[in-house]
Amino acid sequence: MGIDLELHSARPAHRDWRKSRATLLRSSHGHGDALADLLGSMRLLGVSGRLAGVDPYGDTLMNEQEAAAALRELDGLRQHCEGGRQLDALDDLAGMLELCAATPGSYVWFAGD
Repeated sequence: MGIDLELHSARPAHRDWRKSRATLLRSSHGHGDALADLLGSMRLLGVSGRLAGVDPYGDTLMNEQEAAAALRELDGLRQHCEGGRQLDALDDLAGMLELCAATPGSYVWFAGD
C-alpha cells in the first residue's frame, strides 16, 4: 500500500489517467509506503484534520485552500513520525502542499493503492 502525490495546475481528470497528464506540474512516487503508514496512524490515534481524511486506498484531492490548512497540521504530525523514512515522506508532502497553497487553482492528488 502506498500513496503517490501529484500537483496539478487545475482539477485533474482523475478518472482518466491520460487526460490528467495535461495538468500535471510535479509528482512524487518515492515515499508512498511511508506516507500511507504515517497518515494511516493519524486515524488510529484519533487525530482529526485534512490529512486524516486522506484515503490510503483511494484518491483524495485537495485544492489550494485545503492544502494551506493541511500545512498547519504538519508540525503536529511530525511528532508521530517513526524514523527517517516517514520524516522524508513528511518533508516531501510539505513541499507539495506549499507549492499547491501558493498556486491558485491547483490541486494535490493523493493517489492511494
